[in-house]
Amino acid sequence: MIAFVPLVVLLAQAPTAPPAPKPTPVPTGPVVAVDTSLGTFKIALYEKEAPLSTANFLLYVRTGFYSGTIFHRVMPAFMAQGGGFTPSLLEKPPLAGGVKNESRNGLRNVRATVAFARTADPNSATSQFFINLRTNHTLDFGIMGAGYAVFGEVVEGMTVLDRIAMLRTTRMGPHEAVPVTTVLIRNVTEIAPHYEPPPLILPAPETPTVISEPAPPAGPAGKS
Repeated sequence: MIAFVPLVVLLAQAPTAPPAPKPTPVPTGPVVAVDTSLGTFKIALYEKEAPLSTANFLLYVRTGFYSGTIFHRVMPAFMAQGGGFTPSLLEKPPLAGGVKNESRNGLRNVRATVAFARTADPNSATSQFFINLRTNHTLDFGIMGAGYAVFGEVVEGMTVLDRIAMLRTTRMGPHEAVPVTTVLIRNVTEIAPHYEPPPLILPAPETPTVISEPAPPAGPAGKS
């Protein structure tokens, strides 16, 4: 089996106009918890905007596929990629064929978003995913090719990814940027059917301070 290594393989094709920028929607799909050896973070899925990618990801989540895989490619100020290799860098056979690329869904590769890794074939994504450690608009559809499909967002625990990004990395055979300290994905579990954003807590209005003017001094006493 050909190892699923590259994340960014720029397609040799004429770039087309990217979709017009839109306000980033709030994910409303299921929420999963990713428990790693460096901590836990939570991903909310864009089920409405990326239904095929969401269904593909949940297939791997619900079958326990991700348990025992690692973050095998970590590039600070870029992304952290995992979900396909064991600690000995053996690739796990995917459960299904590649999912159709949904990179034209209007979701941008901004910090904390989650997208599928793939080969040069835009529709080759299977289990491997990556988290954007910064805004990477070059990965969006039409900027430098077919783009990478965003299907989720880290809504809690982004500091865990920042810790992962600080690890020293090395090359191991054909694999680049492999963390020297193994970052094990212990398990990925679905914890809620829908994401509910935390309530917006506004600061209490300040009570205006009333400053009383001093009473005017009494006038001179007159004779009675």
